Amino acid sequence: MAMTAEPLTPTGPVADDATRRRELAAFLRSRRERITPEQAGLPRGPRRRTPGLRREEVAQLSAVGVTWYTWLEQGRPIRVSAQVLDAIARALLMDQTERGHLFALAGAVDPRPETECPLVTGTALRLMHRMAPYPASLQNARYDVLAHNGPFGQVFGDLTELPPRERNCLWLLVTSRRWRETFLDRDEMLRDLIAKFRAGMAEHVAEPAWKERLDGLLQESAEFRALWRRHELGAMSPHVKRYEHPEVGLLSLEHRTMWLAPESQAYRLVAYVPADDATEERLERLAELADGPSPEPAGVRGRGPAGSGDGPVAG
Repeated sequence: MAMTAEPLTPTGPVADDATRRRELAAFLRSRRERITPEQAGLPRGPRRRTPGLRREEVAQLSAVGVTWYTWLEQGRPIRVSAQVLDAIARALLMDQTERGHLFALAGAVDPRPETECPLVTGTALRLMHRMAPYPASLQNARYDVLAHNGPFGQVFGDLTELPPRERNCLWLLVTSRRWRETFLDRDEMLRDLIAKFRAGMAEHVAEPAWKERLDGLLQESAEFRALWRRHELGAMSPHVKRYEHPEVGLLSLEHRTMWLAPESQAYRLVAYVPADDATEERLERLAELADGPSPEPAGVRGRGPAGSGDGPVAG
């Protein structure tokens, strides 16, 4: 009995790459067809039948070859640089979400990472503020504090008074005199946070925002450099830390995390929940102080967490 051979279907990484190329091609075509010549600053001209822009027009706007761009839209296995993707995203007037999708499909790292978190929505902010009188903040995987509620500002300092690049928990643990003095477990916290930062950076090692944060910390602090050389790794888990507040005394707070996005992005709500009844009462006392005649208790906003007159602390 004669046997007939059936064609083999690619599986594994090869099939995944082909699928991603097809998705990239379809996505580029869809975005090209929705942009009018007028939106791109080009004359419409007579006899235009193509919806949106022509391929040669996108190539012109992106300063790439027409043949190369055509191959990209055809899903051919060609290499594409981040710089070219950046130019194409600009030419096709992509918003931040579309731009992120483009780079993800191309398997490339965005050279201009977003500076604002689109996931800090009204819903997330309302949830954060509803945590009062418990301190709470919205953070990303690099421990940048994207927003925080009033109790967080009372306990840890109002970060809105700082430049955006300093609104980072790891940076403040390294540089802030106030955090060094009031965080009773500061040294343990720093070692733990560095270990978690290293574990998280494994998936983002080539991303400019992560590299910029790491380079800044390495330059700022000998203490950080020594701990970074240990290559320790840490995992996210609930834990209790102690803070000596100048108004109400000792606060024992358990860190609890709620994920707001896929783990690869790691946007999260971090709540600081009382670990005992005494802390519960002291947080309620802080809330009363905030509602009283002196909404800015001495030693909270006046000192600031870093860079507010007390200067950075050399590591």
